[in-house]
Amino acid sequence: MAHVATPVAVATSMNGGLPVGTTVSAFLSLSMNPPMVLVSLDRGSETLELVTESRTFGLNILASDQHSAALKFATKNGLGKFHGVRWDIDHDLPRITGAAGWVACTVEQILEGGDHMIVLGNVVAAEQHDSDPLTYHRRTFGTHCALEMV
Repeated sequence: MAHVATPVAVATSMNGGLPVGTTVSAFLSLSMNPPMVLVSLDRGSETLELVTESRTFGLNILASDQHSAALKFATKNGLGKFHGVRWDIDHDLPRITGAAGWVACTVEQILEGGDHMIVLGNVVAAEQHDSDPLTYHRRTFGTHCALEMV
């Protein structure tokens, strides 16, 4: 699967007023009517535990200059991931400043998927910025580049 290019996002939730998050590359738009997304979270993830409890989550679709944030949120150490990262609260969820996109969701359903859980979310808010997205391909970060049409 390393040869499949994927977008990079940070799924977020709150823990008693403190932000938590984890890097994800398995997320996608699921439905336009109603607007829904799908995100896959590791069964051992603190973020999954909080998403399950709160029934809400945010998706911060990272911009191409946010690869250091992607690495920071990919670590297993739940405490301190937001240290040094600018963020705000949006729909009661942590929103990372400068992300290429933002999606706030309520949980519709959580399904088993091997060593991960698949979270289906109803989109309650979404916003995009004119910045290139961060992608992950062949174990390196990059971004999308449009091809010239001939």
